[in-house]
Amino acid sequence: MTYREKQYNTILLTIEDNVAIIQFNRPQAMNALNREMGDERNEILAGIANDPEIRAVILTGGERVFCAGGDLVSFSKFGVVEAREHSQRILAGQRHLAELTKPTIAAVAGFALGGGMEIVLQCDLRIAADNAKFSQPEINVGIIPGAGATQRLVQNTSICKTKEIIFFGEMIDAPTALELGIINKVVPLPELMDTARKWARKLAAKPPVALRVAKAVINTAWSCDLETGIKMEADAWSLLYGTEDQKEGMNAFLEKRKPTFSGK
Repeated sequence: MTYREKQYNTILLTIEDNVAIIQFNRPQAMNALNREMGDERNEILAGIANDPEIRAVILTGGERVFCAGGDLVSFSKFGVVEAREHSQRILAGQRHLAELTKPTIAAVAGFALGGGMEIVLQCDLRIAADNAKFSQPEINVGIIPGAGATQRLVQNTSICKTKEIIFFGEMIDAPTALELGIINKVVPLPELMDTARKWARKLAAKPPVALRVAKAVINTAWSCDLETGIKMEADAWSLLYGTEDQKEGMNAFLEKRKPTFSGK
């Protein structure tokens, strides 16, 4: 049974042509991420990674909550050893999303708290409904973010804004998140999924190899010096001239027609 055919307990998976929509589905727990949801998400992302028909991915929740973060009930009694083991599982799962070679879009309505906000930070593009609220509230229960926010918020905003968000653990509304650079766009709630689908379809029509390479090269900007990053960009740019999509894209431009990319 493939990931497309399986029925999941905590996630609703929809495939629309070349777009996969992953919807967190634990409404009774505000879509809090427990071990089962993490395992199901990882299985789906692994399937998508190896599915040549999927060219873009949307992650979303319901209209009231995107994801309330980690399920505090399940790990409030941890000791240091259990916390470390849990952290390793969470980080392994986060890498499935952060390192997915296909473009990802977070479509956020309602609350994206703690680990839920960290999921948003791992997505390539982020659209928020006007009712979206973001927070890293871990400080209020005696811990700190454990799935990347201390690092990714610095990359998205600044070191002082990161400290403000994490030190105070307070809510950020959608316009503020847009101003800080945490999200790309704010839309009315009824337009959220239509906007995400529109963006995903536009991505699905782009050359998959070039998108994959662009994502990889851009992401290196956070982990290497400028000269190394520029060299990597030049190497990647040159190698794309060996793809069928490059030939199709440039020929279509010269012939004044719309290109059809094969991903080769």
